Amino acid sequence: MGNTLNPLIHHSKNKISNPAQLGGIETSVLDNGLGKGVRIAWVNTGGGLRYKIVLDRGMDIADAFFNANSLAWISHAGVVQPQPFSNQGIDWLRTFAGGLLTTCGLSHTGGPESDQYGTRGLHGNYSNIAAELISVKQPDLRNGDLHMGVTGVVREMTTFGPQLELKRTISSVLGESYLKIHDEITNLGNTPAPHMLLYHINCGYPLIDQGTDIIWKGQWESMDKNPSNRIFNGTNNFKKCPEPMEAHAGFGEDVAFITPQAEENGTTICGFVNEKLGLGLSIKFNTLQLPWLINWQHWGKGEYVTALEPATNPPIGQAKARNEGTLIELAPGEKRNYDLELKVITKEDELENLININKP
Repeated sequence: MGNTLNPLIHHSKNKISNPAQLGGIETSVLDNGLGKGVRIAWVNTGGGLRYKIVLDRGMDIADAFFNANSLAWISHAGVVQPQPFSNQGIDWLRTFAGGLLTTCGLSHTGGPESDQYGTRGLHGNYSNIAAELISVKQPDLRNGDLHMGVTGVVREMTTFGPQLELKRTISSVLGESYLKIHDEITNLGNTPAPHMLLYHINCGYPLIDQGTDIIWKGQWESMDKNPSNRIFNGTNNFKKCPEPMEAHAGFGEDVAFITPQAEENGTTICGFVNEKLGLGLSIKFNTLQLPWLINWQHWGKGEYVTALEPATNPPIGQAKARNEGTLIELAPGEKRNYDLELKVITKEDELENLININKP
């Protein structure tokens, strides 16, 4: 199994009138339910991968499919209108759609907290901020340019306080089954700004099913630092997805903080493989940009999900990171760049290579 539309695209010259016949980007507005009025962009790569960018929620990604199979987990609420004041306590959960990508930050990731620097809610403000759309680039078959992408700007700002801007481009290639995310974060203020960032990549059924392999390699500890953690312990195979668990009803969850093993240039790969479906998803990032990886496992009935989350810090909160000396402080005008690639894997040898990452 490969990207079956590649040959069609390469032989499409003089056979189609409009590139949308093969793939491209369509922007629209949701008109019903909790997400009424939310701007979105559907991307069809023409290689089997389709995904929905939610422009009004930081250009995060909600639904994602490869052919007939969903890759992402969608919460009960799904896409909800952004609520900029969902920044107290755990209000963030009220508008959490899950989805293939929810961005946490830009100045705080972790639980609610309050200190002399202010009060912060769960996982920060980012995912409740609308993007300013800059461009939508369609593939140009006539001139042999198969690239497509959406670029926008998200601003997390307060007068007399941190003023962070994120410029995001999400791109794909017509006929291929991957997407790339490039983020550039700039401190626009005239004082240093705290910065934390976590990419919450949430996958669900049918990619995630009993027996699906969770792929990563590195040193780890459970979030609660308990060697007898019910999932992350020395005797449990926590890299195989289990059946739904009664113990994960409600707030039940288990989390590992991972220092990923990487190549000399910082490149590392993690992901998921469902051998029964012959389907995998690889996540490539750079540990020089994102030195941490979080594995969230929540196997509740009807809330069956696991996430791999590249991050600048574990989600310990701004206060603890500051006390530990690990909090990033961006100087006025300073920029940071972050890059991820999410790729659907279907070829047998590539699936085997992905699974082999788990081996000692």
